[in-house]
Amino acid sequence: MQTAPPITAQQAQAIANQLLSDHLGDRFMADFADRTSTENQWRVPIILAYPTLGSLGEVGEIWVSTLTETVVAHTPFEDMESAARTLYHLHQHDIEAPVQ
Repeated sequence: MQTAPPITAQQAQAIANQLLSDHLGDRFMADFADRTSTENQWRVPIILAYPTLGSLGEVGEIWVSTLTETVVAHTPFEDMESAARTLYHLHQHDIEAPVQ
């Protein structure tokens, strides 16, 4: 019988968002967490998003323990920033277009 972990997917997402808030800009956000194959970690995809456009794509991951409020690992912040710059340049026209 499989039991629910003490840390829920929503809690893992909140933990990831706090880490992002502490280290990166406001366009980075945690997407929906899912359990890893080892079942003891949540994988939380990190996306770059803009209010009028939504998600531009995934830039990294944060892994959160299913048992404690611990970040186990994450994509280096520099790598997330680099991936975000690439996505920004791909979508620059839409990002900078006037809101109608």
